[in-house]
Amino acid sequence: MQLRLKIFLLSIVPMSIALGSVIVTVHTQTVKLAKQERDLVESTYLASREAELRAHVKLAQSSIAPLVKDASNPLRQAEAMAILGRLEYGKDGYFFVYDMKGNNLVHPRQPDLVGKNLWDMKDPFGDSPIQKLLEATRNGGGIVRYYWEKPSSQQVSFKLGYVEPVQAWGWMLGTGLYLDDIEQALQKIDARAQGNIRETEIRMYTIAIVSIILMGMAGLALNISDNKESGAKLRHLAQRVVNSQEEERLRVARELHDGIVQVLVSSKFFLETAQLQLENRLTAASQATEDTQAAPPGTAAKAASTDLQIIAPLKRGLERLSVALFEVRRISHGLRPALLDDFGLGPAIEVLTSEVQEQCSINIRFSTHGRPCAIPVNQSTSLFRISQEALTNAKLHSGAANVRVKLVYHRHQISLSIKDDGKGFDLRQIQTDHSNGIGLRNMRERMEGLGGTLKIYADDDGTEVQAWLDTANAD
Repeated sequence: MQLRLKIFLLSIVPMSIALGSVIVTVHTQTVKLAKQERDLVESTYLASREAELRAHVKLAQSSIAPLVKDASNPLRQAEAMAILGRLEYGKDGYFFVYDMKGNNLVHPRQPDLVGKNLWDMKDPFGDSPIQKLLEATRNGGGIVRYYWEKPSSQQVSFKLGYVEPVQAWGWMLGTGLYLDDIEQALQKIDARAQGNIRETEIRMYTIAIVSIILMGMAGLALNISDNKESGAKLRHLAQRVVNSQEEERLRVARELHDGIVQVLVSSKFFLETAQLQLENRLTAASQATEDTQAAPPGTAAKAASTDLQIIAPLKRGLERLSVALFEVRRISHGLRPALLDDFGLGPAIEVLTSEVQEQCSINIRFSTHGRPCAIPVNQSTSLFRISQEALTNAKLHSGAANVRVKLVYHRHQISLSIKDDGKGFDLRQIQTDHSNGIGLRNMRERMEGLGGTLKIYADDDGTEVQAWLDTANAD
């Protein structure tokens, strides 16, 4: 990892951690504060409602107090129940009366319950509200929370009730307030709190993201010029390496052609001269033997046999020398084809395809399109090397039956395409495996050094190598 990248990460990561910690802390404290506010509002609201219920029950008690004093008169109970049945406040505010056995005596909003024993009645959650109310009454009265049907909506709602005993008649007198309005108020408070929390988080996330982006842009702005310069230097260095390799190839090719080939050719010439002289000598000796009989018997035959023994290995040596000359010329041509310098890129690739086709059974089709133009030596050399590598891979590894090589001259660009119908290969594996794919990496480095583009496609239908070079601004 580069030092600049390490410094960048060391500045971004602590800042991100700090901002994240601040966001988490603010979120936690905001949620805690919202909960405390909700609990405070709920407790205050319930306390005010409890005081209100006590006041209502006290008022009801005072309204029937004169009748309770005359409790011995049986008519007073009916008068008291009539008074309590008429007392109401608000849409769902009323008073109810039960005896201590659970019989309903007064219920102005649900008259169908009057006269029924509701001791065993259950709410939707399995509780017995009447039993809870009567238990509080036996203990002297108090606040009871339970579920009951709300008259205005016909829905079971949570209710806050207050009951007191009427000792003279053995009654339970009470009233209650439905708390769904409290729940609505608390829901509004929760919604506002959640909205404030979300707004705060959005602002903090925005600040954090903007800060990180600004820091990243600042680091990028500081390094972009250096990266461009470094990239240009690397490309220039890679091109120099490639040029040095080509220069070395050219030097070795010239040494082979001008040095070793000349020595081998001259050696072959001398050996061929010696062979010709021996053959002439053998012919002259044979004719002399036929014309004269002066030589002792067998002398001419022995001389001819000796000459024949010399000529046979000489011929084999000349054959081997011819093979050596062919191999040296082939290597020299591979290092630096003379056609590339003498006739240009197209003819050199065409000769290359012909040579590869002669060496194997692959059908290779070569075509050129566009008007040929002069291109820099480094570009033509790179495209020729790419052709060499791609055709070698097709010959050795693909198992292809057909290969198409297409060279296209554009107005300001030249492109090369080599496509075969072989078995292809796993391109990702080759790219990650540093022990294989050296030729593919060399092709890519050549193109990058010249500012060109190289694309390789490989699947079950074959492999295609595409190369583009810009000839307008070539060095």
